[in-house]
Amino acid sequence: MKFVVTWTERAGGSAAENEASVARFLDVLSKWSPPSDQTFHQFVVQADGRGGLAVVETDNLAGVALSNFKFDPFLEFAVYPVLDVQEATGLLAEAEFRKSTT
Repeated sequence: MKFVVTWTERAGGSAAENEASVARFLDVLSKWSPPSDQTFHQFVVQADGRGGLAVVETDNLAGVALSNFKFDPFLEFAVYPVLDVQEATGLLAEAEFRKSTT
């Protein structure tokens, strides 16, 4: 199953606190690697530096949650299950059966 994971930074401290938080985040991130049961198709950061997104494929949603939990002090996450457009359009076409029920 594919998921889009989005994140935004947790802000709210002083400039010095935010700088310390970024330094700590980068330290934690440098020690993390994607779990072997997750394929990252995209892993991008917004150009404004306030967040980003990843397209992750895995059968282990708990593993996605665990990765997010590791960075929870620094980032706020949202996780969306998604379908490839080809699969979704096929399902939409199949759902058109309702036209024959009138």
